[in-house]
Amino acid sequence: MTQAPDLPPGTGAWREGDPPGRRQFVTGTQVLETGPELSFTLAYETWGTLNSSASNAILVEHALTGDSHAVGPAEEGHVSPGWWDGLIGPGKAVDTDEFFVVVPNVLGGCQGSTGPPSRHPDGKAWGSRFPVVTVRDQVAAEVVLADALGIGRWAAVLGGSMGGMRALEWAVGESERVASLLVLASTAQASADQIAWAAPQLHAIRADPGWHGGDYHDVPGGGPEAGLGIARRIAHVTYRSEAELSRRFGRRHQDGEDPLRGGRFAVESYLDHHAGKLSRRFDAGSYVVLTESMNTHDVGRGRGGVANALGRITARTVAAGVDSDRLYPLYQSQSIADGVAGAEFAVIGSPYGHDSFLIETEQIAKLVKGLLA
Repeated sequence: MTQAPDLPPGTGAWREGDPPGRRQFVTGTQVLETGPELSFTLAYETWGTLNSSASNAILVEHALTGDSHAVGPAEEGHVSPGWWDGLIGPGKAVDTDEFFVVVPNVLGGCQGSTGPPSRHPDGKAWGSRFPVVTVRDQVAAEVVLADALGIGRWAAVLGGSMGGMRALEWAVGESERVASLLVLASTAQASADQIAWAAPQLHAIRADPGWHGGDYHDVPGGGPEAGLGIARRIAHVTYRSEAELSRRFGRRHQDGEDPLRGGRFAVESYLDHHAGKLSRRFDAGSYVVLTESMNTHDVGRGRGGVANALGRITARTVAAGVDSDRLYPLYQSQSIADGVAGAEFAVIGSPYGHDSFLIETEQIAKLVKGLLA
């Protein structure tokens, strides 16, 4: 990814002045749940053609470190290939010959939507000044996008993990605008266990000397890449199952290294690899903002509890969990299905843990086809 020439290193974010790639942009202003007003930009990508009645639009919501680039190769402006390439496209489960697919980068993110690395009106990065945003705030921003595109009702809203939180919030808060819903490996409210796993990740980033209180974007010398890397290592362990890590790595040493002489086990090298990849394509400030939005996620807040909130959903609903997921266990998907009238509960059988919603595209394709039939 090309960094704008007047900006110091320290973030893997897309910044104003970088090649836009396939991104399009919409702007808006909203009052956040916590009170302040925020003028924002949302980056998004689309595939397919919106029909004359605007009835064939599908909204796809990405997970924590995803972005709008759900389909296509890594290319100028997009450092990574599409994260759901196997599911979306001509003739695929989400058939872009039939449907108009919209994938926004989440508010608070770092790949074109307004977030901590974006420019504040005063010309500096938002940094620590970026406000708290909730999942509801993120969906409210996406309502602005839907209105701008002329989409009154989504044929379907699909999302996994953090994307599943936004998909569910759409179906609860904007029930008349969602015809069908697929929530993958997600929850109606963050659990103590999920918040607990997030806590050391947030501490790791904030304890990095390069954090500078969140205002590192305009400070020469780099940002909190080490802290972000530690956060990613912690998170990635929760994204995979114990059985898969044992089968794939066991106690094997990394090639040419001996742990008795300062070397690494193969599983440590694997985690190091993913930490390095993330620091080249993501921003630590956005990681903090989005993790905290996930922590505060609760569809029942101010709505009389989760059961009452889920009772508002009128969309045809499938809630699917992964049988090996240790971060978002099956019972949370089952609870969503139990709370929505007529909903289907599905189990994705996979050894890959939480990340199965990105990996098991064949199983997910069957769920999508059934939902859209």
